[in-house]
Amino acid sequence: MTRQAVLPEITIKALFLGVILSVILASANAYLGLFAGMTVSASIPAAVISMGILKLFKRSNILENNIVQTAASAGESLAAGVIFTIPALVLMGYWTNFDYLQIARISGIGGIIGVLFTIPLRRALIIEAKLQYPEGVATAEVLRTGDRASEKGGANEGMKLLSLTAVAGGLMKLMQQGFQLWHSAVEGATGLVIKGKHIIFGFGSDLSPALMAVGFIVGRNIAILVFSGGLISWLFAIPIYSYVSGEQVEFTMDAASAIWNDKIRYLGVGAMVVGGIWSIINLINPLIAGVKSSLAAYQSAKSGKAVERTEMDIPIKWVGIALLFSIIPVFLLYIEVLHSVSIAILLSVVMLIFGFLFSAVAGYMAGLVGSSNNPISGVTIATILFTSLLLLAIKGTGSVEGAAGAIIIGAVVCSAAAIAGDNMQDLKAGYILGATPWKQQVMQILGTVSAALALGLTLDILHTAYVIGSATLPAPQATLMRSVADGVFNGNLPWNFVIIGAVIGIGIILADQYQKMRGSSFRIPILAVAVGIYLPITLSTPIFIGGMLNHFVNRGKSIDSKEDSRGLLFASGLITGEALMGILVAIPIFLTANKDWWPHFGTFGFLGALFFAGILVWLYQTAKEK
Repeated sequence: MTRQAVLPEITIKALFLGVILSVILASANAYLGLFAGMTVSASIPAAVISMGILKLFKRSNILENNIVQTAASAGESLAAGVIFTIPALVLMGYWTNFDYLQIARISGIGGIIGVLFTIPLRRALIIEAKLQYPEGVATAEVLRTGDRASEKGGANEGMKLLSLTAVAGGLMKLMQQGFQLWHSAVEGATGLVIKGKHIIFGFGSDLSPALMAVGFIVGRNIAILVFSGGLISWLFAIPIYSYVSGEQVEFTMDAASAIWNDKIRYLGVGAMVVGGIWSIINLINPLIAGVKSSLAAYQSAKSGKAVERTEMDIPIKWVGIALLFSIIPVFLLYIEVLHSVSIAILLSVVMLIFGFLFSAVAGYMAGLVGSSNNPISGVTIATILFTSLLLLAIKGTGSVEGAAGAIIIGAVVCSAAAIAGDNMQDLKAGYILGATPWKQQVMQILGTVSAALALGLTLDILHTAYVIGSATLPAPQATLMRSVADGVFNGNLPWNFVIIGAVIGIGIILADQYQKMRGSSFRIPILAVAVGIYLPITLSTPIFIGGMLNHFVNRGKSIDSKEDSRGLLFASGLITGEALMGILVAIPIFLTANKDWWPHFGTFGFLGALFFAGILVWLYQTAKEK
């Protein structure tokens, strides 16, 4: 396949398949994010599914498959922007239920803005800066490998592996969540009494194959850092707080969780804000260079110079017009919430500034660490905190509308940043394969709009069945966003813990800079640790297990080896199957309003641990196969 070859890209079958996969993967990633507080890129499983399905047609090609995964991955990325923020509106009581049209409006506008903001940066970041975009490179390699192997059934082999593991992940979720044959986690707490003061320690692990698969995908380094953040909270901060406070707590996991929920997780807020600011500082020069390069390219095209098909973006003129039109529904939305034209204008300007800045940050960071590791939650918290303080100065304390306005700005910015990182990964894959950029950008917008129309229903189904914010579906990111906005307006944000977290964040940044000076391959990105600080330890433990399994599978091998690709497909299947089954289990509960719709056959705790261990062994053996 040469980069000059001209093949059909946006075809009817590719368009329909891209839209369908966008909706399905958006729903699956929404469940995963509400459950685990983290999401993963679906570009590779989308590419494999596309190859498997389009192969059934007489004619299909590699660029059609690339178009499908471009649209599909937009859906799963938008899900992150939605579930990290919008459930906070229900959790804070501003909404009594999920409004489909409002969710589509907020997320759709945010996602489209994310695509538009990254169009001028494509040339600067992908071609001139030559950023790696690891998932874009991996997706292109999967598509090329499948294209070469299509006549020998190679693409079907990947589809079979993905389907088989999806069934395995789905069955485990059905047995645990539907039939409740075992508890979701193995956990416990212990403690010491020193001079009459109680010191409590909590630890445990969820038995979710999807969480372990998340760890396998993000890799050893990120998994270790997420787990380290959990240890900071659960094995150091909680025991220290329980001792200093002098509270006579029982040595139970519920007591440890209460301390973490009320106090300790705000360490993660401080670390996140510092991490978001540090990301911006690091990217000032590259962003300025990128904008200059894009303007120069536009002037060159305007002067009449011929532009190759593989360098044709959506014209910058139309990008500007689309951005102007996108401001109107955002402006009207802010008027509805805050009942003030002047404040709505101010917030629209703030949204545009933060939207562009953090979309660029997300696009750049995706080139360094990949979309799955892209720290959009850090920049979102920074946005919500700044906006909350701004609205507090304008409206005063106790304003529910102010807190809701801050969350909505955060939702638009978060959706834009999530889509921006994904868009750059897809454009990198297209650059390698010889795709037409403007066609990918159009499909990215189409995938975004499709997912935006579906996510409201997904949230309503999950909330009816599980209650978002409960132990079953904790929504850690949205809960944290709600706490920050509410805490600012109600004056009860534990600033001492936020400040301590910021100090911890500065220490981690200094340690990372030291690693950089040493030339070490093991870096310490602050936002990965911050995620671990505000995740329950039961969630970060299986992520750590998956990351270490990845290390043992790929020890001494290149990251592009076949073993890694098989393991990646296996892990993607587990995530997709478990997430979709979580939604399927919820549907009859949603339709009947009966939370006991699924029959219960008793609890057998050992079964969950046994199946979890079996999945671990199976993944290890599959990923190691030649």
